[in-house]
Amino acid sequence: MINEEMKKAMAGKAMPELAIVDNNTLAALGLKGLLESAVPMVKISIFGTFGEFESNAPERFMHYFVSMQILLAHRNFFIEEAHRPHTIVLTPCNDLNSQLQGFHCICVNIPESKLIRQLIRLQRSGHPHGEYIPPMDSSESREKALSDREIEVLSLVAQGKINKEIAEKLFISTTTVITHRKNIQEKLGIKSVSSLTIYAVMHGYVDINKI
Repeated sequence: MINEEMKKAMAGKAMPELAIVDNNTLAALGLKGLLESAVPMVKISIFGTFGEFESNAPERFMHYFVSMQILLAHRNFFIEEAHRPHTIVLTPCNDLNSQLQGFHCICVNIPESKLIRQLIRLQRSGHPHGEYIPPMDSSESREKALSDREIEVLSLVAQGKINKEIAEKLFISTTTVITHRKNIQEKLGIKSVSSLTIYAVMHGYVDINKI
């Protein structure tokens, strides 16, 4: 998911930009939230039409997530060598249209945990060693470091366990689990389970195949 332009942007400390091109506003906003968790330190823009996207200097975006309908309607644009490597198609299923061959695709009509897994794998394919992911400020990381117990709770949350199951697994009360979850959310500044899951996988607290 990374290219020479992104390397230059990161080296120059400019914030890389991603685009979402989809006329489904709710879906686009949901994807934006997941991407902001999976790919830190990026600016994400949403465009409801191809015209809006095309008129906003597409070349400045490192990658664009495009709905299948918009891509097929403007395939000649996206298939060009200047755009195809940057294009990621949002498809309704894994039974891909033959016109999508040659494009990176993500199936969106799947359970949230599987979609998160796809996004994380996509992110990892672009940052195989993490060298282009800006590190958290050291003082901030010390201040917000999770305790061993909080990491255990976070790992189980990422695996889809509910409070009662976590309590039984760790031999603690449900009230204590709730307190740990509240502390985790406050320390990380992350509220949604999907974003916590991405954080847990990206920091090695849970194996991607367990979510």
